[in-house]
Amino acid sequence: MKQLLQDYLSVRDEEDLHLNTTHSCSDTTSDRSASGSQVRKLPFLIKRNGEWLYKGEPLNRKAMVCLFGSVLTRDSEGAYLLRTPVETGYIDVEDAPFQAVKLEWSGCGRMQKLCFCTNTDEPVVADREHPIRTRWQISSDFCAEGACPPYLTVRAGDGLFPVEARLSRSVWYELAALAEPGQCHGIPCMGVWSCDSFFPLSLMPPEEPEA
Repeated sequence: MKQLLQDYLSVRDEEDLHLNTTHSCSDTTSDRSASGSQVRKLPFLIKRNGEWLYKGEPLNRKAMVCLFGSVLTRDSEGAYLLRTPVETGYIDVEDAPFQAVKLEWSGCGRMQKLCFCTNTDEPVVADREHPIRTRWQISSDFCAEGACPPYLTVRAGDGLFPVEARLSRSVWYELAALAEPGQCHGIPCMGVWSCDSFFPLSLMPPEEPEA
C-alpha cells in the first residue's frame, strides 16, 4: 500500500519539485491540521460522476481509486482530506466522493437489512451509524430529473460532516420500490427500514379522489 501511494504522492520529477518551491503564498493552498501542522493541497478532484482526476488526468486504475478512497475523510469544517501513511492533504470534491452502485436486501419490516456497495467496492449497511439522507420533505415536483438524490453515510469524519455516497439512479429506483408508509417527526411519509431504523424517502403522496 505504502509503495503505491508513493508512486503518486512521494515520487515527483524535478519540474514538480521546482514548481512546489517557487509558488508564492497566493498560489499555494494550505491549512493547518488539528495538531497545528501545515496540510497542503493535493492535485486530486473527485467529479460528481465519481471519476477521480489526478493533475487533471483520469485516475483509471481501479485499485488505486479504491486505495485512496479507503483513506478519505473530512475535517471538522467539512473539507475533504486524504490521510495516507505518506502524506496528508486536502482534495476537491464536486459532490459526494462515492457512489452507491448496488443494493442488496434481506429480511422484512423493521429488521430488513439494506446493504449497499460503493463504486470503490466498499460495502455499507444502512443503520443508525450509516443513515440514508434525503430531502424527503421537498415535493417531488421540485426534485425532477434526479435533482434531490439520496445520500448514504459511508463513514464518520473528524467532526459533524460524514463521508457520503450518492445513490445512483438505478439504486434509488430499487430503494423506492421497497418504500412503505411510516412517520418521521410525526409527519406521514414513505420510507424504508434497515436494522431497526426508519429512513424517510418522500412525503406521503396525496390520496386520489374517489371516482
